[in-house]
Amino acid sequence: MRVAKAMARAGLCSRREAERWIEQGRVRVNGTLLQSPARDVSERDHITVDNTPLPSVEPPRLWRYHKPKGLVTTHRDPEGRPTVFAALPEHLPRVISVGRLDVNTEGLLLLTNDGALARHLELPATGWLRRYRARAHGSVTPAALEALKAGSEIDGSRYGPIAATLDKTQGANVWLTLALREGKNREVRTVLESLGLTVNRLIRISFGPFQLLELAPGEVDVVRRRVLVDQLGPQVARELGLSLEPRQGQANGGPGRSHAGADRSRAGAGRPYRKQERR
Repeated sequence: MRVAKAMARAGLCSRREAERWIEQGRVRVNGTLLQSPARDVSERDHITVDNTPLPSVEPPRLWRYHKPKGLVTTHRDPEGRPTVFAALPEHLPRVISVGRLDVNTEGLLLLTNDGALARHLELPATGWLRRYRARAHGSVTPAALEALKAGSEIDGSRYGPIAATLDKTQGANVWLTLALREGKNREVRTVLESLGLTVNRLIRISFGPFQLLELAPGEVDVVRRRVLVDQLGPQVARELGLSLEPRQGQANGGPGRSHAGADRSRAGAGRPYRKQERR
């Protein structure tokens, strides 16, 4: 892999930051100062930054996070709004999100320390079902919801099939459960608006086999490695560098409980990242 990727996987910085550090003359491979990030490295190579060896690489890991409404899924927001990553517990390593939830959407957001795992989970070919509960102002007929199963075209954009059911009517609002596989930006809101509904609450309750369940807003729960390997399949798990051998101490995630939800930590609102890990 490229040296910048190796640095990012070690949790030291992002790839872009790694490339800048190389250009600044801070990185050596096997004692030789790098002049360019265009260098492939393997586990046999010795990489140092400012004459300090890279920390040992963590294997790919996955966490469930209950994103509260009002947080932006980005590391830095130009508008200065609070972000998901500033609110995470400090015991987590540097993580990225698997896809995004918009600022007004709450519920399940998957986090990982590995970019390759994130890209695999986001692939349309993976085809994992995303399920949402939506509260919307207005009324809708069962026939209109049934028609969503065939997909729809709205303002020139094509949306895939959505399975939607009417759960209950509550005053001027309806509660719906929706299941879809694409997850385009603001897809649920846009499709329901085309039916005359205005979404005023949207909660993602599952992403593939991973469910929100009883996870409280702001809490994080590590997905046990066995569960992750079972869901990815042995071949993909091997390609991503996952193994089932126990690791001493289960660092940065506790004893490795299942995604059903026991190893949890409540995020402190506005808690800053540690500079080295959370840029």
